[in-house]
Amino acid sequence: MANKDRYEIQIIYTQIDRDRNNNPVFHTYYFNVDSNRYFYPASTVKLPLVLLAFEKLKYLSEKGIDKFTPVFHDSAYSGQLSVSKDTTSETGLPSIAHYAKKILVVSDNDAYNRLYEFLGQKEVNRRLRGLGYNMRVLHRLERPLSQDENRHTEAVRFVKDDAVIFDQPMLVNDEPIVVKERVLKGKGFIRNDSLVSQPFDFTYKNFFPLTAQHKMLQALLFPETVDEKFRFDIYDEDRVFVLKYMSQLPTETIFPSYGKDTTYHDAYCKFFMYGAGRSSIPDNIRIFNKIGDAYGYLVDNAYIVDFKNSVEFMLSAVINTDTDSIYNDGNYDYETLGYPFMKNIGQLIYNYELKRKRDIKPDLSPFVFTYDQQKKRD
Repeated sequence: MANKDRYEIQIIYTQIDRDRNNNPVFHTYYFNVDSNRYFYPASTVKLPLVLLAFEKLKYLSEKGIDKFTPVFHDSAYSGQLSVSKDTTSETGLPSIAHYAKKILVVSDNDAYNRLYEFLGQKEVNRRLRGLGYNMRVLHRLERPLSQDENRHTEAVRFVKDDAVIFDQPMLVNDEPIVVKERVLKGKGFIRNDSLVSQPFDFTYKNFFPLTAQHKMLQALLFPETVDEKFRFDIYDEDRVFVLKYMSQLPTETIFPSYGKDTTYHDAYCKFFMYGAGRSSIPDNIRIFNKIGDAYGYLVDNAYIVDFKNSVEFMLSAVINTDTDSIYNDGNYDYETLGYPFMKNIGQLIYNYELKRKRDIKPDLSPFVFTYDQQKKRD
């Protein structure tokens, strides 16, 4: 904290109290927050794409399509990849529901790419701007494609009873986004295993300020508390689906079979309070969140609930662990700096909330869900 600018730390903390009708009342506090200061948002951009995908499905419902309808991707341009099956799903077929689940439970990159392609770069950015969120989504993840290739997205087919019920051709962003100010960071970067001694260019990387992340989470959790323009137009059952899988643990998941994979533990993708720890999360605590980690940045955006002690609060934070200022070298201080910071700031706020006096005990039942299976015990 004493080196907040060196580590590019930003923190937003929202206390939540309840009135006699259980309506939430927010008091938000900011530490070193600057919505114009760039940080790489990594996987946090996946949450808005899940919500936009459910919006689009709502508009396509008149064609008999829902989130479980099998969807296939067809390569039609340079850098594109086709999809005809998904062996991790119960049916063996891909669907928007299954992609969303993989994103929300373990932050799957390929699933994000498929939603990006279903939506198209142009519409993603047009809709997010229309909703009032200051952000840019310009590329797929873990696929090194050119700006031109990212403006073109795979053709998509929804199929029911062996018949195509919706055929979407390749989408092209014919109005390329122009970023007016270059974003250069660090003193060097690795390219083709060689050091390039000049700042790394983030200008056309994704951009999602912490304030926008925090606002979006509030709009999802408590839609009635934000201006209507910030709300996503999704079915209530899809909102419940998102909240369930945001808080479901890998050890509670059957399809994909994360519960059988020792790589995935309770606290996987739960940075606040647990960092990189592998211990079980107590049954009375649920974390509804979306994390990101790449290029040395760790980000978490969370609503944390303790049902036993009637505690609830929102917390968002980012830290840059690239202490040598060399990007793309894989040499980031996640273990010694980033994860402990996230764990400690989460525990600090949680312990404060345990002692904070509340005039009215909250009814947290809207955030109680039945998960896919009972989690494994240590």
